[in-house]
Amino acid sequence: MTQTEYKIYIDKIVERIERARILVSEHHIVKVVAVSKYVDTEAVKALYAIGQRAFGENKVQDMKTKMETLEDLPLEWHFIGSLQKNKINQLIDLDPFLMQSLHSLELAQALDKRLEAKGKTMECLLQINSAKEETKSGVMPEAASDIYAQIAESCPRIDLRGVMSIGAHTENNDHIKQSFETTRKIFDGLKGAEICSMGMSGDFELAIACGSTMVRLGSLLFPGR
Repeated sequence: MTQTEYKIYIDKIVERIERARILVSEHHIVKVVAVSKYVDTEAVKALYAIGQRAFGENKVQDMKTKMETLEDLPLEWHFIGSLQKNKINQLIDLDPFLMQSLHSLELAQALDKRLEAKGKTMECLLQINSAKEETKSGVMPEAASDIYAQIAESCPRIDLRGVMSIGAHTENNDHIKQSFETTRKIFDGLKGAEICSMGMSGDFELAIACGSTMVRLGSLLFPGR
């Protein structure tokens, strides 16, 4: 795919996002995070060249490698994977723009302790397992509001900006929609929350319809990679 063809392809995706956004409200804003975990730095550069700035990685080491290789570009890095406690210090040193996958109070407390030791802060989203699936990380929806408040109160080095969730793993759109609506309802009840990150390549339009303000797109933005 040539640069021109790629630009046309991406523009069509942007049009789909715009249509979904406007159906919610002309004032509704949706940010796109390009999930670059399966692609190389050349693919990131190609997307950067046509205007994309926010990129997401699942593994600390992969993020470190890409950040170092692309340090001359003004990129915004999001950590979206499951963080192991032995990688906390490494993630803090990378200073990501946003840590989207804070999946438990225990992890938040461990992260806050290391942040304090390093004299740093980190902006995070609380991950909610809105579909209650065993294969996914995240707090249960019925406990999410309380845990969010506990983190806000007991972890001063963590700046909670909102929530993140992954849609139900099913072909049933009603179930996927229900999982998104669950997350959005929790988000609406949180004091000071600004970001509701939900929706990926296969369900982002439905997520936006349910109130997502940030979508994480991988395979859709990197065709053939």
